[in-house]
Amino acid sequence: MAEGYLRLYAGDKAKIYSAGVETHGLNLKAVTIMAKDGVDISTHTSNHVDEYKDVPFDYIITVCDHAKEVCPVLPNNARHFHFNFPDPAKAIGTDEEVMNQFEIVRNMIKAYAARFIERELI
Repeated sequence: MAEGYLRLYAGDKAKIYSAGVETHGLNLKAVTIMAKDGVDISTHTSNHVDEYKDVPFDYIITVCDHAKEVCPVLPNNARHFHFNFPDPAKAIGTDEEVMNQFEIVRNMIKAYAARFIERELI
């Protein structure tokens, strides 16, 4: 979800990569909740951070405490940012309750991405 909003708000001002310390595949609930806000992430992939070890990043954003703790140190001068978003994939309850959690987290990520791009790239 963060990749989707960062791409949307950055436009052609930045190249956005998304990776994790684990790969889980695309979450269809995330695809659905993003589509409801007009952002298509259906072609995004689940990539491991090791795939990008040679990319000279300007910024690295971690979006959960687990990733912050175990993310490898990449050999560059990137500025690091962190925000611990709840993981909506761990939500329990009815389908409606789970999708509500996805929507809440989506909105948090959307606001964070907009502020980040506004402060760092514009």
